Amino acid sequence: MRTTLRPRKAAVSMTAFAALATLALAACGGGAEKKPGDTAPSGGALPLKGEKIEVAAVWTGPEQENFTKVLREFEKRTGATVTFVPAQDPIVNFLGTKIAGGSPPDVAMLPQVGAIQQAAAQKWLKPVGPEVKAQLTANYSRGWQELGAVDGTQYGVYFKAANKSLVWYNAAVFENAGATEPKTWKEFLSTAETISASGVTPVSVGGADGWTLTDWFENVYLSQAGPAKYDQLAKHTIKWTDPSVTAALTTLAELFGKPALLAGGTSGALQTEYPVSVTQTFTDGDQPKGAMVFEGDFAAVNIAQTKAKIGTDAKVFPFPTVGAGSSPVVTAGDAAVALKDTKGAQALLAFLASPDAAKIWAAEGGFLSPNKNLDPAAYPNDVQREIAKALIGAGDTFRFDMSDQMPQSFGGTPGKGEWKALQDFLKNPKDIAGTQARLEADAAKAYRAAAKG
Repeated sequence: MRTTLRPRKAAVSMTAFAALATLALAACGGGAEKKPGDTAPSGGALPLKGEKIEVAAVWTGPEQENFTKVLREFEKRTGATVTFVPAQDPIVNFLGTKIAGGSPPDVAMLPQVGAIQQAAAQKWLKPVGPEVKAQLTANYSRGWQELGAVDGTQYGVYFKAANKSLVWYNAAVFENAGATEPKTWKEFLSTAETISASGVTPVSVGGADGWTLTDWFENVYLSQAGPAKYDQLAKHTIKWTDPSVTAALTTLAELFGKPALLAGGTSGALQTEYPVSVTQTFTDGDQPKGAMVFEGDFAAVNIAQTKAKIGTDAKVFPFPTVGAGSSPVVTAGDAAVALKDTKGAQALLAFLASPDAAKIWAAEGGFLSPNKNLDPAAYPNDVQREIAKALIGAGDTFRFDMSDQMPQSFGGTPGKGEWKALQDFLKNPKDIAGTQARLEADAAKAYRAAAKG
């Protein structure tokens, strides 16, 4: 997964470069006058008329619908036909099957840094062309560009980002309980007890989806252990048996070890999928199943499926600081990569790297862009605008989701590795040492396999 790759030959010829340059002007704005909704220049064939492009992603429901709106705009501008290909998670396994069968999609949306590294090591990916690089240079901080590169070769365009250090809460429940937004972990637990005493279960946890539990751990760990330790654990240069992991799990157990604070108790949390963990927090007015739910800005998509209004009924505060640490900022994102050397694939990546593409989904909500040139006014409400400003304002100081940096077999596979170990921990939070031992055994195995390529 992290083996050194030889530089590839140029993906397209100089003639194709010229065509892409023309296309970039049509598809990505090319200048200040171009606005979303403009089509390709009239008079003659559209730049990609007749071109068929397949895009694979694991998105479903509202996310798929909103991404499809972005693809429809690309079709209008270029004349290409773009087909969304539903992919199973983990998407690397799905792509491997497609490639083995000789029918890979043109573009795929990869949700983990580790997945990009693995796909690059398998030599599935095509480097981005000059027009994509130009868009990245103009619109992205170096940190986001580097996340899409492997050994200095740029493969990915981070189109959709996430601020995964947020706690959403039911404003009516807080008001009835006389609760205020907590700033520290100690205050968070105290707030949970206050809400519980008011007759509402305080915390909704989507434990059926193991990735939500990795997010809980990462925020506690980043705040408590600090960025240096976070980077070391992400690279497995320290073991999961390290005392810093013991401390983070001990902190989490202060919440997970009190079933009365969890919606549905321990068993209920383990059976609750992420979307339900959000919607049940904002259903039934001031008597929901849970008063607070921790997750990223994308929870807005699920909140929109309820009657709650963001900013009024549904409010948000930053993940609390743990110990002497600072409030964590953990991010994640989905990167577009090309699996075929086609002008259509390169043109779509260039479009996805532009503010025009980001603006389309931003308007729909439940979306955060790492594109620094996206006008904050594109977001539908002040809550999401502030979340977006915080992400862009972090520059290169953010920390990317730890599990997404790891080999996918450990950090990104349902029912295995970290996901399964933390689900078992939620079931039995007293078993801290056993949890650490399982995490280390699974991590060591995954990293050895990754080193072999």
